[in-house]
Amino acid sequence: MALGRSPWIDDELAMLQEHVARFIEAEFTPHVPRWRKDRMMDRAAWLKAGEAGLLCASIPEIYGGGGGSYAHEAVIHQEMTRAGHGTGFGVGNSTSSAVVAHYILAYGTEDQKQRWLPKMAQGELIGAIAMTEPQGGSDLKALRTTARRVAGGYQINGQKTFISNGQNANLVTVVARTGDEPGARGLSLIVVETDQADGFRRGRNLDKLGMHTQDTSELFFDDVFAPSSNLIGELPGQAFSQLMHELAWERMLVSLDATVNMERAVELTVDYVRTRNIFGKTLMDFQNTQFVLADAKTQATVARTFVDGMMVRLLAGELDGPTAAMAKLWTTETQCRVIDACQQLFGGYGYMSEYPIAQLFADARVSRVYGGASEIMKVIIARAL
Repeated sequence: MALGRSPWIDDELAMLQEHVARFIEAEFTPHVPRWRKDRMMDRAAWLKAGEAGLLCASIPEIYGGGGGSYAHEAVIHQEMTRAGHGTGFGVGNSTSSAVVAHYILAYGTEDQKQRWLPKMAQGELIGAIAMTEPQGGSDLKALRTTARRVAGGYQINGQKTFISNGQNANLVTVVARTGDEPGARGLSLIVVETDQADGFRRGRNLDKLGMHTQDTSELFFDDVFAPSSNLIGELPGQAFSQLMHELAWERMLVSLDATVNMERAVELTVDYVRTRNIFGKTLMDFQNTQFVLADAKTQATVARTFVDGMMVRLLAGELDGPTAAMAKLWTTETQCRVIDACQQLFGGYGYMSEYPIAQLFADARVSRVYGGASEIMKVIIARAL
């Protein structure tokens, strides 16, 4: 029983869905085994995606983008997740196209927009946001990376970790402390163009539990110089408000991921239990199987209805931070329960990494952490009560 097309998807977006699905099957799927082994995608894949119009879909055409809306980004993101490739490009592209590019679009100078956005849309520049540090992530007050004023710009020193696109990125937006103000008030966003940055080093491509096609890295900044023209915003000290502006959208992307993964888990499991025989019956014939899948299908359907409603509100400019936090909290926590219940029905096969259900299980776990941990979501929601 399907719900049909989501209310925020029109005929144009439906055509985009088909285009993305065909592109993934032809250009990405054949390379996924190697990407999983290498723990990252090729840079060449980004260039192909740029040629196909899948990068910066929501950036105005005047800056080389697709001229679409957040709906176009969401469609691309969902199809990448639906393909089941560890959400590697989906997360990486959303970080670059839907987050970093929008910091530049919203707060950057005209020169910054002209200089960076067209190349991001082509796949020549890959963006990353470097916020989390070994001793702090959600707690912005704990961030220690500094950007000290020097002649002509800033000298950046510090270490970042868990950075999506860390190995591939060559346009890194660094959250650094530019002032002595306490807490988040002294933080700024400064872009480091890594190809021109002496003292910039990439650490390990971190060996994660899941999401094996997406590179996640440590980054090091040792007296890295960034010109004053690379500051995002008119004045230093604006990073907190800039970061908060994008978080509702970022959390919607995570919620869309979780919803698609629930739907995939149910589909994979239904296909499996209908062909798996035990004690002279198919696994689907047992009432326990039926009840588990009935519950999983219900939760996936509720998630889809909830998230589609949130997308309608977001596209209308009406989605607030606490509601986006609710969406992320509930969908990511529910996702893990649904996938776990479905995986159980696969028995030993569900523990084999080549099975998509096992990959889903590993990939899903981090969604309760990135974009703000579940505990942080509860704090945000509680503050709005």
